Amino acid sequence: MRPDFDKGGGLLSVILQDWRTGQVLMNGFMNEEAYEKTVEEKVVWFYSRSKGRLWKKGETSGHIQVVKDMALDCDDDALLIQVEPHGPTCHLGTQSCFGDDHFTLQSLEKIVENKIQNPEEGSYTKYLTDEGLDKILKKCGEEMTEIVIAAKNDDKKEIIDETSDLMYHLLVMLQHQGMSLKEVEDNLKERHGENLSYKVREDIEEW
Repeated sequence: MRPDFDKGGGLLSVILQDWRTGQVLMNGFMNEEAYEKTVEEKVVWFYSRSKGRLWKKGETSGHIQVVKDMALDCDDDALLIQVEPHGPTCHLGTQSCFGDDHFTLQSLEKIVENKIQNPEEGSYTKYLTDEGLDKILKKCGEEMTEIVIAAKNDDKKEIIDETSDLMYHLLVMLQHQGMSLKEVEDNLKERHGENLSYKVREDIEEW
């Protein structure tokens, strides 16, 4: 399956999305050559309408966008690319060209991962990982117990607070075990037999 470049006068509208957080990062355009280079090199290339040339995203800043997945829309004239951004996507220094007011469990996972990889004195995450798996599991159990108590008491605010605490500790546990939230998401998707509506190129499926 190939993009339809003719509809856009030789250009394809392209959206970049963080493959882990789901955050929309930017919109750009590709001609056929930029598309082929993106598929071949597995990093994003665009066509600059103002400069009239190809350009690799991050060619100056070093903040390249590594391709994780690609999908065409139903009309074959727009492309969604799931990427792993190596640094801020926007030239203004923000993660997204649409602003950084975006928080998900994946965002929290990245924060936890960064705190584990770059420990700071006084950090609670550092304390947990220094104490080890038994301490992390103990906290997960304690938070789950607090949720049960809050639910029995019909205390909705406490349920939300304790569930938030549990999710954080579960993410610490997953990171400590060398696992990711995406593995959990993939498992849930497989269990429920989710059928994505995107049409994905066969050569991308082979990655």
